[in-house]
This record gives sequence, structure tokens and C-alpha cells, in this order.
Amino acid sequence: MDAAQQEATARARELQRNWYGEPLGALFRKLIEDLGLNQARLAGVLGLSAPMLSQLMSGQRAKIGNPAVVQRVQLLQDLAGQVADGSVSAAEATERMEEIKKSQGGSVLSNTTTTTSSSGAPTVKRVVREIQSLLRSVAAAGDIIDAAETLAPSHPELAEFLRVYGAGRTSDAVTHYQSHQS
Repeated sequence: MDAAQQEATARARELQRNWYGEPLGALFRKLIEDLGLNQARLAGVLGLSAPMLSQLMSGQRAKIGNPAVVQRVQLLQDLAGQVADGSVSAAEATERMEEIKKSQGGSVLSNTTTTTSSSGAPTVKRVVREIQSLLRSVAAAGDIIDAAETLAPSHPELAEFLRVYGAGRTSDAVTHYQSHQS
């Protein structure tokens, strides 16, 4: 890989970090490991071709163009969390992946059974991701930061919200949310 390709890949991964909270290669590898999948199976559940998944993982492509695929990624992340905390068995996870595969997307703020905790309430992480997805669907992280700086003198709370939720990492936004609930 020459210097120009390396630079383009690094830029794509940085864009992915801004849009999705982390590079897609890391995100997809976690899903593969947590859900016991291989790349071909993950591509099938997401509704992507295997080459497209590979290009996203390697940083040859930066953006997932289909909002329904982005929503499926979020649903799989939630499912992986439920498998990890023991609230969903491996067999049930397999069934849910089939449901996710068939989903056509919809509202970013939809609330289905796969987006809730075992108590039935939406998880903080899911709510944070929905907010991030909504903000990132209308503007790039750099634009959100610029808007936050413009708003900071007159609306500091809104500026902080935009910085944390619109351009920050999911884990930082979850921590921020939780610290403001007490």
C-alpha cells in the first residue's frame, strides 16, 4: 500500500470514528466475536455483500450508505450486549439475527424488543446511539463541533450536548448521560 492509499485509509477510519463511534473494522470484529459469526454471515445479516463488508472493515470505504444497514448494525450491537449479559441465549440470538436480517429499517428512534434491556426499558447505550445516529445523519462531526462552538456563548448546555452526543464516542456519551442522572 502506497502513502496515498495509507492516508486515504487513515482518513476513512477517522471518518468512521466520527460517524459510528469507532472504526468499522473494530466494530465488526467485536460483533463477529461476540455473536460467534464469520464475515460472510455478518455481511448476510447486515444485508451487505462480503466485498463491501471487507472494504468497510479495511477502511477502503468510509460510510455505510444504507440507513437500514446502519440500523441493523445497532440492533446487532444491542443483541451482542444482551448475549454478553446473559439475558439472551445463543439459540435466541440466532433467531433474533434472522429477524434483524429481515428488517427493512425504519425510524432511527424505533423501539423494538431487540432495543430494550431485560426489564423492557430502552438501554442507555441504545438511546445514546439513537441520538448520535440522528445527529450524524444530518451533519458530519466537524460540522456539529462548529455548531457547538457557535452556540457555546449563548447556549452552553446545548453546545456541550452537541459535542458529547454529536461528535463524541458512544462510551463517553453514556458516561455523560449517567453522570447527569444523579
